Amino acid sequence: MRKVVFGINASADGFYGHTGMVVDDVLHQYFTDLLRTTDQILYGRITYELMVPFWPDVAKNKSMSKVSNEFAEVFTGLEKILFSHSITKVEDPNTTIAKLPLFETVSKLTKQVGKDICIGSLSVAAQLSEVGLIDEYHFVVHPVIVGSGPKLFDNLPLKQSLFLDLIDTQTLPAGQIALHYQTRR
Repeated sequence: MRKVVFGINASADGFYGHTGMVVDDVLHQYFTDLLRTTDQILYGRITYELMVPFWPDVAKNKSMSKVSNEFAEVFTGLEKILFSHSITKVEDPNTTIAKLPLFETVSKLTKQVGKDICIGSLSVAAQLSEVGLIDEYHFVVHPVIVGSGPKLFDNLPLKQSLFLDLIDTQTLPAGQIALHYQTRR
């Protein structure tokens, strides 16, 4: 069965996203390598609109560093499934709008043949964490205190703790620490 994987940047004070983080080629390579293990990425509207059309435009124009362009190409090639009540049409040819509810969609996807399934937004990750449908978490903790921003369970608090087992850690040159966890079953 395919795994459901969530990878995201976090500040040292526990905020998630990319604002104020240490973004460099090594970080882009880390996430490029993670995306290569997947063939689908699930998004909510907010994060989707941050990523598309930005990264497909980078892939088309090769407008960033070699590593960032590579990330853009890998990202653009993934099938993106969008969960949104307000978006009814997308222009990206690799994006489909989910027709089934999130949990039903993920349950069906995990039974299909393919690479892992990546979660690309906090809202989707929070919902799937609540029902135990995420198999692995990749948190890249940055050596920065940002003071504000989104948190993983801002809009959907967990009803009970979710225990994780550490699989691997990596210290990146700019001081980020990549933590790779597996959900304890």
